[in-house]
Amino acid sequence: MSSKQPKTNRRGKVAGKRKNREPDWVTASHEELLQVRLCDLGLRIEGTPLEQRIEQLYSELRSRGIRFRPHYWLSDEWFSQDGVPGIAIPFYLAHPRLKRLERQQMFEVEGGTAQWCMRILRHETGHAIDTAYRLHRRRRWREIFGKYSQPYPEFYQPKPYSKRYVLHLDLWYAQSHPAEDFAETFAVWLKSRSGWRTQYRGWPALKKLKYVDELMQEIHNSRPVVATRRQAAPLREIPKTLGEHYAEKRAHVGYDHPNFYDRDLRRLFSELPEHAGNQPAAAFMRRVRPELRRVVSEWTGEYQYTIDQVLTEMIERCSELGLYMHRLEDVTKRDATVLLTVQIMNYLHSGRHRVAL
Repeated sequence: MSSKQPKTNRRGKVAGKRKNREPDWVTASHEELLQVRLCDLGLRIEGTPLEQRIEQLYSELRSRGIRFRPHYWLSDEWFSQDGVPGIAIPFYLAHPRLKRLERQQMFEVEGGTAQWCMRILRHETGHAIDTAYRLHRRRRWREIFGKYSQPYPEFYQPKPYSKRYVLHLDLWYAQSHPAEDFAETFAVWLKSRSGWRTQYRGWPALKKLKYVDELMQEIHNSRPVVATRRQAAPLREIPKTLGEHYAEKRAHVGYDHPNFYDRDLRRLFSELPEHAGNQPAAAFMRRVRPELRRVVSEWTGEYQYTIDQVLTEMIERCSELGLYMHRLEDVTKRDATVLLTVQIMNYLHSGRHRVAL
């Protein structure tokens, strides 16, 4: 039986595969890149770190004896569409240049680290497996998690100290809707060596985890009821530019925050004439802005973009009120961090927490 001979070059050496040429937008400026349409990015999951993350997810499913494997595609955000047992992954995770643009536009990269990406993948797999086996139609599922048909709120009011929900994604996301409660519970259950029986001992949420454990044992080797490989809003079909995409995204995560900072800002800074020669408070806040934004985001779990909006309003008020530094910089920075954290936590507890995923 004959075999096909490998191609050789003029020096007689076996010719290797050509490296894929990087698209022109890789070296473009941020301004030029924002003019590129999403459908023209020409991205693939294959050959990127995303491929490794997906394989890790499949490995976790195998270790649990689950036959189901969700399919994946690139889109403009994270989501799992109703009726499609698969997962859309945001395009920026497929190329480091686009991750840099995402950070420049939104101050953070959702799913940008291996750990963060895996947390979201496990969560979205919960949605996908729910769709694949129509789990939310079961009476017991509804008794445990609530009605899947309950309208999705634009905002929800989290109870940070509630033990009726697992803690997986930030911002107590399991509390936003029964579908998210199930997806979060599944994600905690799926993670290898998560120790959920110990971690949630004594919590009402343990009942949900035990139900998911029983449910997965029941369906683990059965064929999915919904097996379509359809892709919802694939990247190749999205004609908007990156600039249009980010304008929409910033509008979605933003919010209108009332101007009630004046009293606290006057306590933090000074408006007395004898301090007018000191550094303006607005200039100080602009200088420490990246650090404040990062620290408060880590403590509260809120979007850095949202925190930056509050900072913008504070800086504007500092300028309008004519405030100046009058204490040591380290002390002022510490108290500014506390003030900003309190404002964000007031926002979270106000019932105005936006559903994001």
